[in-house]
Formats: sequence, C-alpha cells, structure tokens
Amino acid sequence: MEGADRTRFGRAAGVNAVGNAAKIVVEGGVGFATGSAALIADAAHSVADLVASLVVSIWGEGRFEGPDADHPHGHARFEPLTALFVGGVIVVLGADLLIESVRTILNGATVTFSPLMLGATAFAMVDMLAVYVYTKRANAGLDSAALRALALDCLNDLYTSVAVLAGIVGIALGAPVLDGAAGAAVSLLVVSQGVTIARENVSYLSGAAAPEGRREAVRETLLGAPRVRGVHDLAVFYDGTELEVEAHVETDGDLSLAQAHDLEEELAESVLALDDVGGVHIHLDPAGIGEWKNGQESSPSA
Repeated sequence: MEGADRTRFGRAAGVNAVGNAAKIVVEGGVGFATGSAALIADAAHSVADLVASLVVSIWGEGRFEGPDADHPHGHARFEPLTALFVGGVIVVLGADLLIESVRTILNGATVTFSPLMLGATAFAMVDMLAVYVYTKRANAGLDSAALRALALDCLNDLYTSVAVLAGIVGIALGAPVLDGAAGAAVSLLVVSQGVTIARENVSYLSGAAAPEGRREAVRETLLGAPRVRGVHDLAVFYDGTELEVEAHVETDGDLSLAQAHDLEEELAESVLALDDVGGVHIHLDPAGIGEWKNGQESSPSA
C-alpha cells in the first residue's frame, strides 16, 4: 500500500509541474507577443509554482522513507518543511502581484487588446482547474500537507487568472485600471492563504502540542483500558504531520514483567489506532506511588 501511495504522491506532484509548465508556455508566449504585462506577470508567477512543484516532488517523497541511521525517528518532518516552502512561495507571489497591481493602477497600461489574451487566460484557468481537481483527488486518503498546499496554490492561480481576465476586459473597454484593482484584491487573498499554510506547517515543524480535543481522546483511550488506574505526564504533540504520544500509565503493582509488557503493547496499539497518531511511548507505574509531578492528572473516577 505504501508503494502505491508513494506513486500517487509522485504522480500528483508531476502533474502540477507539467500543468504549470504548460501555463508558462501559453501565457508567456501570448504575453510577449501582445505586450500584455498581466499575462507576462502571471506566467512569471507560474515559474515559482513550477519550482514549488519540483521541490514537493523531490523533498515530499521523504515522508515515505522509514527510519535510518541519520533519521532514527523517520522522515515525517520532510513533508511540512516542503509545504512551508510552498506557503512561502505563495506569500511572495501574492506580494509581487499586489505590487504589480498597484503599479498598473498608478501608471496605467498601453497594451492593445487581442483575442489571444482571452484564449491564453481561458487556457490557464482550465489548466489550473484540471490540476486542482486531480491533486485533490490524488490526496484523498494520503492527507499530504504538501499536496494540500499545491492544491491551494492551483486555486490561487485560478483567482489570479480571474484578475488577469478582468484586466483584459478592462483593456478591451478602454479602462485598464480594472486590471490593477482586480489584481490587488486577489493578491491579498493569495497572501492570506500562503500565511495560513505557513503557520500550519510551522506548528508541525516546531513540535507544537495537539489540540485539546485530540489530547482528550488519547487520555480517554488509555483510561478505558482494563487494569489502568490513572494517567499522568501525558504529552501529545506533532512530529511532522503525525502525532507523538508520551504518557505514564498507572496500573496494578503486582503485574509480572510479561503481563506489564503485554499491557504496554495493548495500550500502544489502542492509541496508534487513533487518527494521525504515528508514535506512542508508554511508561507503566505502580498505582499509588505518587510519582506524578503536579498531582494526579487523571483517573477513571475523575
């Protein structure tokens, strides 16, 4: 199954690269032929998108690599690192588009309308819509942060194409200022989405604590097991896009070593069955010895 997932991941990243390359050729060619600054700028933005797709293809597959001598805990953080890069690229693109839009508003445009402009913009929109739909479907079940970022990037490209289309219509109607106004509005949305992606993946990379609901689910799972008397020093945090769980579990002090081992295995398996949990570290304590640091954190009767 992992091999099939890896193939699907790599194919989705490749489709994004091909889609962006096609958009660059069409929009850039028509933009230089007609002198359309909007089309040239949109093609230039797609150059950065192409780079992001290639980075995801190269780095992102690291999530499928198991532990090795250099990465004893696996490669789970490679993917959010890749997605963080994509989020940064989106922010830069949005800021650049905002600057170009303001310049268009202030300086105006001298380009002459051509039907080729509409054709190139229509191609770009269909191209990015197709890549967006494909990436979303490929990511179903994978839940890849990197592919999710690429899909949002495709959606951003659709928005920027709408801005380009508004500018072209403005040129046709003799009101090129519409190009800058539409571009400025869309660029703010692009920057906002890039910041959201970056913030999410910074949390993954920094080992941030899981939301309280996820922590509570782990606690209830542990407390629901037979022979468990309490749980303390529970930590649920991100290691890449997966959750790591560390906990001290209080149990009967007269268990044999074999029984304690079996209980520990059962507890780990029950927590690993929860969504997004990738690692579990359980320490068994005899109930009643008062080892916890800040008083008893939880017990079946709590």
